[in-house]
Amino acid sequence: MKAECLPFAQIPHTAHLFTDFLAYAATVRAFYPHSPHFSEGLKREASAVKYESSRRGRVSQILQRQNKSWNASDQTFANLERLQKGALAVVTGQQVGLFGGPMFAIYKALTALKLAEEATAAGVDTVPIFWLATSDHDLAEVNHVSFPGPDGLLHMLATSSHGVPGAPVSDVRLGDEIVPVVDEAASLLGDSLGDSEVVQLLRESYRPGETMGSAFARLYARLFGEWGVILLDASDVELHRIAEPIYRAAIERSESLSNALLLRGRALDAAGYLQQVKVTESSVLLFAMHNGARTAVHKRNEGGTTEFSIGSGDEAERVSSMELLDRISGTPEKFSPNVLLRPVVQDYLLPTLAYTGGAAEAAYFAQAGIVYEELLGRVTPIVPRFSATLVEPKVQRWLRQYGITVRDAFHGPEVLQQKLAATTLPKDLQAAFQRANQAVMESFSTLKDALLKLDSTLVDAGQTAASKVHYQLDRLRERATAAELRRSEVVRRHAEALSHALFPENALQERGVGSAYFLARHGRELLHGLYQTMRTDCHDHQIVEL
Repeated sequence: MKAECLPFAQIPHTAHLFTDFLAYAATVRAFYPHSPHFSEGLKREASAVKYESSRRGRVSQILQRQNKSWNASDQTFANLERLQKGALAVVTGQQVGLFGGPMFAIYKALTALKLAEEATAAGVDTVPIFWLATSDHDLAEVNHVSFPGPDGLLHMLATSSHGVPGAPVSDVRLGDEIVPVVDEAASLLGDSLGDSEVVQLLRESYRPGETMGSAFARLYARLFGEWGVILLDASDVELHRIAEPIYRAAIERSESLSNALLLRGRALDAAGYLQQVKVTESSVLLFAMHNGARTAVHKRNEGGTTEFSIGSGDEAERVSSMELLDRISGTPEKFSPNVLLRPVVQDYLLPTLAYTGGAAEAAYFAQAGIVYEELLGRVTPIVPRFSATLVEPKVQRWLRQYGITVRDAFHGPEVLQQKLAATTLPKDLQAAFQRANQAVMESFSTLKDALLKLDSTLVDAGQTAASKVHYQLDRLRERATAAELRRSEVVRRHAEALSHALFPENALQERGVGSAYFLARHGRELLHGLYQTMRTDCHDHQIVEL
């Protein structure tokens, strides 16, 4: 593999908060107490992790049970034994997307592996853990995936599997409707008979009777078995029971937490950054199950008394603080953290040395740090995950043919079409435009000397006139390019295929293309190649030629 670095600042739509965090600029240090560089302060952070031995034993037993149910590898159980004996963890996590989700989920797992390996080599025994966000309830975010087809265009696959609207995805069980979706995936991946390893894994994992979470877990247990990645299903009843003290604290300290988060939000605004989560005075960091759906809990202050509501509108249920705490104690599995409390719950359940994630998660941490300080007394470091655009051989040939780069695809399909069409204009017409521009430059240079002798104040007017001529020539070239584009169907198809391959839906490839596509085409060797290619001290986006 050949890799080229591309700073995130050169990628459209990248948040300033993330680029400033990567640079660890002075303006972000109030929001991130730790540098994004994992090796800095590694031993200090390891000594700061406080984890009760009784909790370690209970969580380790749960993880043993969970990973056994997914047919985890011997290496995974060896890592579980290390965890039980005192190892720390590098944690990452993701929603349980169909067929393993987009490519960046693979990058997360590989980064956790790499960081755990480096920490262990530095003398801090560390294992990789992948947190399956099965408590999330946005089914529309995880029930589909897109793969490129033979035509070079993206094809979306979706399952109609569903549960109660708003229910956690852990409650969504796959039925017979998943079988034709797997068949369609096999066809798109070039293997309608299901003989390839990856397609076979999809058939074994995404089958009737599995849930969205267990299917994802089975797939990842096989993909990362040789490395021993430990998987964790966050919806497990026993894990909720262990997390009960954090759920109670979210209610007992709801006033101070919301006030602190409001202050943090204003500080982010003052620094010129966007808040990833909008917090209000009524915000509470918990969800509760209500009529089968995962529903937000809100705080209400009436007459100096704090009450809580579960749900909204006419169906909202009002409960007192005492009653809500009793419910948490009795049935903690009916509660789950919101996005700002989730990392705190995670790091209460696990001896987390560091968390690795992308730009959105880094933004969450800028606010979640307040919750960490309030409930755990320590803010877990967040380390940027590996990020990449994979360039397959056919795409490489097109890039060379048109004399463009991957970055040219980052400006959208329309701009890319114009770029490609401009390179295919007849050579005599391209030469004519170049001669015309050169003639304007040479004429103005001669004219400038004469104007200086006559009246120097006329030089600016001459410059303006020359700029207008250049502008009109550029406009004429654009019109000629548009005409060429209309004339050439091949150029249009190539531009569309390049956009789908490199910057689908105006987003990075890693977010828009399903990981199973690349794994099916390049096999497990792709995982090994990426693992060897990535450097944890490089936080740029990588352009990787396959």
